[in-house]
Amino acid sequence: MVSKENIIKMKDKYWLMGPIYDAVSFLFAGNAILKCKCSMLSPEYLKPGDKVLFAGIGHGKEAIYAAEQGAEVTVVDLSEAMLDKFKEGLEKSNKNLNIKVVHKDIMKVDDFGEYDMVAANFFLNVFNEEFMSEVLKHLIKLGKDDAVIVVSDFAMPEGNALARFAKRAYWYTAIGIFWATTGAALHPVYDYRRHMSDQGLDVVDKKHTPLLGLNAYTSFLGKKS
Repeated sequence: MVSKENIIKMKDKYWLMGPIYDAVSFLFAGNAILKCKCSMLSPEYLKPGDKVLFAGIGHGKEAIYAAEQGAEVTVVDLSEAMLDKFKEGLEKSNKNLNIKVVHKDIMKVDDFGEYDMVAANFFLNVFNEEFMSEVLKHLIKLGKDDAVIVVSDFAMPEGNALARFAKRAYWYTAIGIFWATTGAALHPVYDYRRHMSDQGLDVVDKKHTPLLGLNAYTSFLGKKS
């Protein structure tokens, strides 16, 4: 089941990056980014029938995977180009999945207290830190009282001096491309664990996804108290 809101078309900052997003991700990381996005979609946290919202879905292979596990999935993205690629992938899956497609600014989604899981995968990094915190706060409100909130993104530059340098260089190369093509904010890697804790989440799981021997990506799972 696939539905779509009827809304007025708006300027799409991802008109250039949207069609090639997956290809760029694969060149940067192979399947590592997708593995990170799916790392918290295990039976431990995701049950058949759970209502799951993916914010800033992009091409959304992880949302299709969640629906294949029996979840009731809602995907939200402001970019029509991204949603077009998502729907192409959905059609290729050739499965009747319970997915609702919403073309909308996530900050205007007001289904508060509706979702068992809310996921922001490689999405919050496009905002400056102050607004990122506001978006995270909004996402938390969309979850039920006992919801889990998942944030997956580039890993903090930890480890020895060489590892920290490599992670910073890797991050700034990636965000530099998105700054040039979409107007994304330029900033250091965010400390999502701290931000999630500051907003009242109990961060109960953290999973690294390696790339070339480094913990390049991290997924955090926080529970609402």
